[in-house]
Amino acid sequence: MLRSKLLFAALSATVLTAGCAPVVGQNGFQAVDARPADIVAGTDTRQTVLTKLGSPSTTSTFERDTIWYYMTQVTEKYTYNLPQVTQRTVTEITFNDAGQVAAVRTLGLEDGQQIAMNGRETPTRGRQLTILEQLLGNVARGQLPRTEEDMPGQRRPD
Repeated sequence: MLRSKLLFAALSATVLTAGCAPVVGQNGFQAVDARPADIVAGTDTRQTVLTKLGSPSTTSTFERDTIWYYMTQVTEKYTYNLPQVTQRTVTEITFNDAGQVAAVRTLGLEDGQQIAMNGRETPTRGRQLTILEQLLGNVARGQLPRTEEDMPGQRRPD
């Protein structure tokens, strides 16, 4: 009897402590054969970068062929909490006009900046409709076609 109680207590403690372990997720670019840090400025070209790393996570908005980004992040999520980013790496590869790598820059989580979002809404022109106006607004505005001349080529439902 004592042995079964100890076994039950040990099993319960194991289950309870397993619930405290975070769920770790890795998102974004995952290096297989080569890492973005292995790219050498002046020697590698667009084609060698594509061969080593594959297609980029994203490219620059205005200089699509000039700047490529490889991004990865690691998140941890505890039971009912929102996921927290614990590690983030952004590698920026810049190419010159000849297609060779001009610079490789690696940014981490500490290089990011918090941006305060503005919660205000842009006002729209027009008037605000009440709930009744929205529900009954289309009643008696138009009628369904009744004859073949109103809707040529379609059959009436009756």
